[in-house]
Amino acid sequence: MTLIPELTILQPDDKEHIDLPRTLEDELSVGKKRLYIESYGCQMNFADSEIVAAVMRNAGYATTSSADEADVIFLNTCAIRDNAEQKVRHRLKHLTGLKRQKPELLVGMLGCMAERLKTKLLEEEKVVDIVAGPDAYRDIPKLVEEAESGQKAVNVFLSREETYADISPIRLNSNGVTAFVSIMRGCDNMCSFCVVPFTRGRERSRDPFSIVREAQDLFDQGYREVTLLGQNVDSYKWELGVRSEELGVADRTGRPASANMDASATPNSSLLTTNTNTTTTFAHLLEMVAQIHPDLRVRFSTSHPKDITDDVLHTMARYDNICNYIHLPAQSGNSRVLKLMNRTYDRPWYIGKIDRIREILGEDCGISTDMISGFCTETEEEHQDSLSLMDYVHYDYAYMFAYSERPGTLAAKKYADDIPEDVKKRRLNEIIARQLAHSAERNQRHIGQVQRVLIEGPSKRSDDFLCGRNDQNKMVVFPKGDHQKGQYVNVLVTECTSATLRGEVVNA
Repeated sequence: MTLIPELTILQPDDKEHIDLPRTLEDELSVGKKRLYIESYGCQMNFADSEIVAAVMRNAGYATTSSADEADVIFLNTCAIRDNAEQKVRHRLKHLTGLKRQKPELLVGMLGCMAERLKTKLLEEEKVVDIVAGPDAYRDIPKLVEEAESGQKAVNVFLSREETYADISPIRLNSNGVTAFVSIMRGCDNMCSFCVVPFTRGRERSRDPFSIVREAQDLFDQGYREVTLLGQNVDSYKWELGVRSEELGVADRTGRPASANMDASATPNSSLLTTNTNTTTTFAHLLEMVAQIHPDLRVRFSTSHPKDITDDVLHTMARYDNICNYIHLPAQSGNSRVLKLMNRTYDRPWYIGKIDRIREILGEDCGISTDMISGFCTETEEEHQDSLSLMDYVHYDYAYMFAYSERPGTLAAKKYADDIPEDVKKRRLNEIIARQLAHSAERNQRHIGQVQRVLIEGPSKRSDDFLCGRNDQNKMVVFPKGDHQKGQYVNVLVTECTSATLRGEVVNA
């Protein structure tokens, strides 16, 4: 039996209960000051909070899951939409009351919102003591010391080199099975609607050997899935300009090459030689991480349609542990609007990429997207082009938004935000309705199939059921039995909704 729910459009009050910030967990804190972090927005922010936690642990802090118990509170913020910033503003009002009760409490703003507003934040939000941009996290202990002396502390310097490659993130808010691994920072694409290039700076890639070591360490600790993160992972590029021994180069097992074998004996010998000027592309990096172990699943996000290559697709096809799923944001289905967005591709180009994915990876490859309704000057016919693109692709799921003008972006400078809000919302609702239908249809393809599922933990609705994701990043729910978190199981899918697959564990 296939269960398909009726369409429900979330209202503002409903949205207060979703997209909640992530917080840290409790650590032993005897004799230590306590740190509390709330992370908002994208996966990159969650990964960055793990870096901040590591930096602060080295400075003598322990984490707490309660803001009321903290000596220092950080909000790691997002600036991609006005709604994201308003959530943080609302949270600061609560922290103002907390600080009245505890005057010695320090409150810091981190991340993209901090970078966008800089010292203006200190004027607008008197409760804020510390402002630190995404490239200033090493400096946070000094900023805390400065704030403890009664001074406001700010570092919003954007770096062309910082990747935090030598910092081991603390996986405190984790299921112990899946983890993020940041492979690059910044963005050079300059999409006209996006503030990220201004808040995270220029693209720079982390050296591949530190990435492999981090992924290997995660596998050794029991993690079974890593997601390689970047604003645009397909533009990852690292030039080997020094001897690998000087970098402590790791082979595909994650151990230093000198401790195991000659680097030329590994399958990635071209990447691990001591020659200079060797270039590692994203396809190469993907292969290096996949070769750590067949039981380590590899995902990645986000891909830009102009940069994803056949090399990446063929690498995915060669390795069973590279998940058959691609997040490929379209943003619009109309070529004129895409040009205004400065996406550097048009509708036929994007469709060509979709066709290539299907040709190399098959019809079951999961594809998701981002879609914006009501961008500047968008007509009804152009909105229909977005819907028709969705009909062509049949995305497995999508992140869908009404256009929100962001100060400082190219669109804010060049174009009028001229689509009425009620039109934006109506178009967004049509996009959501179309996507729900497609998600349900795509999920129905799996009914009767056996899916390999990595168990992430108990189902949200019942401890008698477990849940995990399949290759296409879809949540699968099934009876608990004797199975445990972190195991792979084969699940025969028997029913679905537009968001979830359900089934029974089988031996095959």
